[in-house]
Amino acid sequence: MNLPMAPVRGGVAAPSPEEIHALQSEVRELAAERGAVILAHNYQLPEIQDVADYVGDSLGLSRQAAASEGDPIVFCGVHFMAETASILCPEKTVLIPDLDAGCSLADSITPDELRGWQAKHPGAVTVMYVNTTAEIKALTDYCVTSSNAVKVVEHIYREHGEDTEILFGPDMFLGAYVEKTMGRRMHVWDGECHVHAGIRPSDITAVREANPDADFLIHPECGCSTSVMEYVAAGDVDAEGVHMLSTGGMLDYAEHAKGTGRKVVMATETGMLYPLQLAAPDVEFVPANPEASCRYMKMITLPKLRDCLRDGTGLVKVPEAIAERARVPIERMVAIG
Repeated sequence: MNLPMAPVRGGVAAPSPEEIHALQSEVRELAAERGAVILAHNYQLPEIQDVADYVGDSLGLSRQAAASEGDPIVFCGVHFMAETASILCPEKTVLIPDLDAGCSLADSITPDELRGWQAKHPGAVTVMYVNTTAEIKALTDYCVTSSNAVKVVEHIYREHGEDTEILFGPDMFLGAYVEKTMGRRMHVWDGECHVHAGIRPSDITAVREANPDADFLIHPECGCSTSVMEYVAAGDVDAEGVHMLSTGGMLDYAEHAKGTGRKVVMATETGMLYPLQLAAPDVEFVPANPEASCRYMKMITLPKLRDCLRDGTGLVKVPEAIAERARVPIERMVAIG
C-alpha cells in the first residue's frame, strides 16, 4: 500500500514514485550485498518503512538489533535510538543515515543538569525515559518506555519502599500521566518532545466535536494526555473509547480493530498513520493535529539511506565505559517487562 505523501518536505520537493521505486531497489541491493539489517521507526517516511527489515518503536527496534544476525545495523530513526542499539549490541556496527537527526526530548536534559538534580535529592531513585542520550542513561537507575512507565514505578515503590523519592524525566507529560494514573507525586523534570507537546487539549476538543463517535488513541507524551484523562474522569468522554498507548500499543489496537470500519483519532506523530493504515486498511485514522510531524525523523531519506549503506557512513558508537553503565537501567526495565 502506498499512501499519499506530501509534495514538499522541509522545502525540498518529494521524489516521484519512479524515483522512490528506483532508490528502494538500490537500497535493497546494497543491504543484501553488505549483509545489513535496516531498522525503521514508526515515525519514518513511508518509503523508508517499506524498505526496512523491521519497523517498530525505539526499544523494540533495539531488541531486534540485538537479536539480528545482520551487521551493520542501519537505524532509520533519531540519534538516541542508534545509541541504544549500540549499547545493547556493542560488537556490531551501528549506522544512522544522518548524524544530525536529533531529538528535542533527549536534548531537554543534560548530564550536568541531571547530576545537579540528583545532588538536590540524595538517595532518590532516578527514572528516565528511554528517549534519552547514552550519557543520561549512564546516570540512571531505571529506564522506562511509554508503555511500561507505570509498571516500572510501581516496581520501584514495592522494592525500595513507599516513601522512596523518584526523579522522573525528562518528559513532563509522561511524568504527569504516571502521577495521575498512580495518584501520587514524583519529582518530574520539565522537558518535552516538541511534536507531542504541540498536540494540545484544544486539538482534542476540536477533533472530538468533529468526530463524536470516534475512539481515541493517545500517546502519553502528548500535551493533551492529562486533559483527556480529566475528560474521562468527568464523564465527558467514554472511558471505553480512550486508549493511552505507546506506538506499539497503537499497532496492537489496529490489528484488533481491523474489519470494524470504525473511525479512530490518533494523537501522536503523524508518521504513525502509515503503519496503522497498513495494519487496518478499513479503519479511518484521523490525526489529532495534522501538523504533528517531527522534522528530525523526516531527515532520514532514501538518498541518505542509500549513501549510508554504500559508503558505511554515520557510525554511532557509544564508548564502552558509558555503554556498560547505560546498559544497567535498560536491562532492569526489560526484566520488569
